[in-house]
Amino acid sequence: MGLVAIGDVHGCAKTLVALIEKILPEKGDHLVFVGDYIDRGPDSRGVIDILLELSDHVRCTFLRGNHEALMLDYLERGEFEIWRMNGGLDTLSSYRSSNGKIEIPDHHIDFIHDTRLYYETDDFIFVHAGLRPELTVAENVRRNDDHIFLWERGHLDARKVKWEKTVVCGHTPHSQPINHENLILIDTGCVYYKHPGMGTLTGVRLPDRDFVSVEYQE
Repeated sequence: MGLVAIGDVHGCAKTLVALIEKILPEKGDHLVFVGDYIDRGPDSRGVIDILLELSDHVRCTFLRGNHEALMLDYLERGEFEIWRMNGGLDTLSSYRSSNGKIEIPDHHIDFIHDTRLYYETDDFIFVHAGLRPELTVAENVRRNDDHIFLWERGHLDARKVKWEKTVVCGHTPHSQPINHENLILIDTGCVYYKHPGMGTLTGVRLPDRDFVSVEYQE
């Protein structure tokens, strides 16, 4: 079985298709998406359609990103302002029908609800943002703190970490993937294609750490 992690898509549907075509997943593969499927890019609805279709043919695990959490806050509690400031209008626009009404299909809402906060194997833990560096992986998991899983960035400045396995994450865009012994970061700023050095969507084959990237296609 091949294990492949894929970074933050942010509404870039055509770029996602290009990366999947480059990875060429087979039936026995397992794709782990680290979250942030929506917001900022032009086609969040299209991204979710692609992921749902893909999951009918290949084993997929969909993690929750902070942007999915913001969308859930809007759907469940009407909390809109912070989502609006983080690209929520782009997502809502992708659901606008020909009559101008915004209609989010129930199966898309179910997809967002069903996203997971983390996924673990013997050697890796996959999470959207990262983990607290001063805690072991097991301690981070026991805390079960949504804020850590969805927003943490302290590990990026830490001189060392206490993690007993490798953390694979996204959330913080970099011009190149980070490939350290205990940290693999695969958010290469696909949606930030106008920023120097950004504008690629990245996946990584594990355990070989074979990185695969495509440029922004939208």
